Amino acid sequence: MLPTHDISSFLSNPAGKEGGDFVTALLETCHDPGFFYLVGHGVSLDKNNEMIVLARRFFALPENERHRIAIANSPHFRGYTVLGDEVTAGQHDWRDQLDIGPEEPALAVGPNDPLWLHLRGPNQWPAGLPEMRAAVVSWMEAIQSLGLAIIRALAVGLGQSMDFFDDTMSPDPYTRLKIVRYPARSAHAYTGQGLGLHHDSGLVTLILQDEVPGLQVEKDGRLFDVEPVPGAYVVNLGEMLQVASHGYLRATKHRVESPPPGKQRISIAYFMNPRLDAVFKPVDLPPELAAKAAGGQNTDPGDRVFPTFGDNTLKFRMRAHPDVVARHYHGTNPYLQTQ
Repeated sequence: MLPTHDISSFLSNPAGKEGGDFVTALLETCHDPGFFYLVGHGVSLDKNNEMIVLARRFFALPENERHRIAIANSPHFRGYTVLGDEVTAGQHDWRDQLDIGPEEPALAVGPNDPLWLHLRGPNQWPAGLPEMRAAVVSWMEAIQSLGLAIIRALAVGLGQSMDFFDDTMSPDPYTRLKIVRYPARSAHAYTGQGLGLHHDSGLVTLILQDEVPGLQVEKDGRLFDVEPVPGAYVVNLGEMLQVASHGYLRATKHRVESPPPGKQRISIAYFMNPRLDAVFKPVDLPPELAAKAAGGQNTDPGDRVFPTFGDNTLKFRMRAHPDVVARHYHGTNPYLQTQ
């Protein structure tokens, strides 16, 4: 069972004793195991349930309607991923999903511009579910303030000012949402991989799960089940905070097991990310933390963590979606050597 942290005291009075106790407990958890349940967040159960229902309605749309907004249409990696088309750890995942990011016009990107500028652009929304856009945007706005509070608490825990990381997210954070379905897999095709073992690229991820289990977290080389808890978000960290903390904070590996026959699992993951051009350098840690910091790079020498967030997130996007690379990036993936 993961630790549970109640953020309400920090939200109401971050400088108070109870707010300080939350920071201390949060910092210890984010060092190890790097995953936790978050309660006291103030987002209503009704609002979360509305998102789960909306997700189910999206996946109930006719297949051809979902395919009209296929992610392969978008150089910005926005839209619907067909079941089995995404790749993690070199294997095909057994899930389909809708990727959503900040709504903005596409940029004119020149040959000398960073490739990650292509990530900025419009979303694709299903025509048969016109109410989806407003509901999703409203939920993302509620979660964004929560993600920012977690990052501020971690900044304090690392011996920095509360607003230490704020400038990396202002004015245009590259927040992202994945609305995901994990269907059951037939026995003859069963591999267990709903989503392969990986870690996240950004700052903080908040996960809303339905009642069907499947999420697993790696600790000491073993996988542990993360059971859904009503009203709680599951929270983990990404590689940018690992880099910034010299590895004191962990981007913990995790995966999703396919559900049993007759079941499907819905998961909605919100990625609290910085600006695409934000650069993360290791901060000066207090001595007691520095003594426990293992270094910000991943243990796999072929999986480099880039200091610029745009490079780091495009690394993940290109690995996962070779169809987008083939269609919009001339089939060229400059991050292949980091796999």
